[in-house]
Amino acid sequence: MKLWARVFLGYFLIVGLSGWFLLRVFVNEVKPGVRDAVEDVMVDTAQLLAELARDDLLASRLPKGRFAQSVEAYRLRPVKATIWGLEKQTLDFRIYVTDANGIVLYDSEHKAIGENYADWRDVYRTLRGEYGSRSTREDPDDSNSSVMHVAAAVRDGDRVVGVVTVAKPARTLAPIIERGERTVLRQGLLLLGATLLIGGAFTIWLTVSMGRLVRYARLLAAGQPAEPPSRGRDEIGELSRALAQLRNEVDGRAYVEHYVQHLTHEMKSPLAAIRGAAELLAENDLPEAERRRFTANVQTQSERLQTLIDKLLRLAQLEQQRELEAPTTINANELFSEIEQAISTQARQRKITLRFNAEPALQITGDRFLLSLALNNLLQNALDFSLQEGTVTCTAEADGTNVVLRIQDQGPGIAEYACERIFERFFSLPRPDGAPKSTGLGLPLVHEIAVLHGGEIRLENSPEGGVVAILSIPHKIAKKRENSQNQPKAGSTIA
Repeated sequence: MKLWARVFLGYFLIVGLSGWFLLRVFVNEVKPGVRDAVEDVMVDTAQLLAELARDDLLASRLPKGRFAQSVEAYRLRPVKATIWGLEKQTLDFRIYVTDANGIVLYDSEHKAIGENYADWRDVYRTLRGEYGSRSTREDPDDSNSSVMHVAAAVRDGDRVVGVVTVAKPARTLAPIIERGERTVLRQGLLLLGATLLIGGAFTIWLTVSMGRLVRYARLLAAGQPAEPPSRGRDEIGELSRALAQLRNEVDGRAYVEHYVQHLTHEMKSPLAAIRGAAELLAENDLPEAERRRFTANVQTQSERLQTLIDKLLRLAQLEQQRELEAPTTINANELFSEIEQAISTQARQRKITLRFNAEPALQITGDRFLLSLALNNLLQNALDFSLQEGTVTCTAEADGTNVVLRIQDQGPGIAEYACERIFERFFSLPRPDGAPKSTGLGLPLVHEIAVLHGGEIRLENSPEGGVVAILSIPHKIAKKRENSQNQPKAGSTIA
């Protein structure tokens, strides 16, 4: 079961059952609450009527006295009252009076006069000085025919001389009770619905947060750049930072192990060549020509090792650098002029023509040394793969929010199998003229420089032949790059 389903189901069960229980409690309290309120009014009414009936009862003129006349007039009064939306059109009190023996002397409905009510609870308890009340069904089989009775004693001093009972049918309370139950149910259901909506929103929020955290963890596991789903002090933020820290620690260990493995592998060949040459040079009878050849070989392999170590250190430094220290504005033509001076001699030796073209006022924002290093590597790469008497073209132009630098050669292009590996560290292709492979660290350096500037580098086979390297640098340099970008997946090329 999904997390969101578990959370919502648990929330629904807790809130739903609690809400249902409370709702039933409130509904069940409506009916007795209304009856209690009516009984309270009936107590006051019975006490008042007991006082009004005393004089007629003591004078033995109750059936025709002032009290009976007033009750009859009460029963005949027209009434039309709207009570909180309910229409009341009848007066519902039944009033009867008994003597000290419980014999009914007066009944407003004229149906119990002369009967002995001494055993009815309301009369029986009142004659003994207690609170007398009862609820009796007119039809034993009909629960809705219940009638509420409340009695009060008629006193002559301390002596009880009779009882006045006020009766009210429970059916007259049904509309009030039903309205109260409907109101409680409606409001309760609305509250329950609102609570469930809040629970749903909370579940969605929690599920989305967890989903972002899961996606973040997957991106970290895949080695892709990712923004933490939360930078706050809540649990999601703490877990995001813990995952990022764990990723950095794991990547750091893998990074070191990866470097050591590749460096060891790449150093084996030059060290073996140097060792072999040193052993031969130790022989006293080695001809001078052979000695010079082996000495040159030692020097060449030493330079190769030095280049490998220098580039690897530079690459490691760039991969750990998170932002440019002091970006400046550089004129593209001035940058091209510096690079042309540095590489023109090598181009002439290879009989390769260099062409530089940039818009006169084009400015590039970035680190001058790093951009120069990147262009030198790309141009060196182009020279290595160009045929003699070929041309290498280097252009710079503004393209929207970026400055795009293009270096194009006229070499054989990139083999299909190598297209996806050109930025792997220590990966290098054979040169067309049979020259030794490079260290395979040039293009990884360019890649890291591009990323550090917030740009990108890509190499493509040109339709006209050869390879075009496209280095794109934004006008506005991003202040900081993500940690996940500091650990590239690979890093070398045909450089």
